[in-house]
Amino acid sequence: MCGRFVQGHDSAFYADAFQVETIRTDELPVSYNVAPTDVVYAVAEHDGERILSSFRWGLIPWWAKDKKIGARNINARAETVAEKPVFRDSLAKRRCLIPADGFYEWQRLPKGKLPHYIYAADHKPLAFAGLWSSWKEPETGDRVLSCTIITGEPDELVAGIHDRMPVILDRDNWSLWLDRSVTDREQLASLLANLTHDRLAEHPVSTLVNSVANNLPECVQPLETGAIEQ
Repeated sequence: MCGRFVQGHDSAFYADAFQVETIRTDELPVSYNVAPTDVVYAVAEHDGERILSSFRWGLIPWWAKDKKIGARNINARAETVAEKPVFRDSLAKRRCLIPADGFYEWQRLPKGKLPHYIYAADHKPLAFAGLWSSWKEPETGDRVLSCTIITGEPDELVAGIHDRMPVILDRDNWSLWLDRSVTDREQLASLLANLTHDRLAEHPVSTLVNSVANNLPECVQPLETGAIEQ
């Protein structure tokens, strides 16, 4: 799964990196430890225009009675996303790119779990394949935009750390993924493939990242000793 990631830049940075025409979001605080239900930047398409907006992480389907369901939907498995009722409609009509400077996965070791920070070797932002939804709060009528990250099998680098990772889309596939006129499931499924391991890099980091209260640049810094801190 993907349970934490990093968005350490402002909206203008991601808008430029993802060739966005319009920014429709208030500025969000930078985050070195994005956690489920946080509000994050994501790129979607509307009327052929690429837009950067903000979404609550944890997809709330339009038919949900309570937004608490979103906490269970931070990830969608690539293998089943087309069949799951909670994701099926969004896969067909509402796809997005979720910018990330990198993400965290935890490696099981005899003495505990060691977090690793995984990022592009060229340090450019990654494009997670995502889905979004619009949900109406029954009591207030307010609209809540939410999103989920699609995960798949790990590449060679991540496989030594964890058995899942976010699906990362190559730049050449961004437009096709965002294009709302594309509805063929086989065509969409063909895009859900990860980068090869030689395009990613990683290093172990402090267990500071284990707590969502720790939102610091130190979360991504290499752990010199490779040991698990207490």
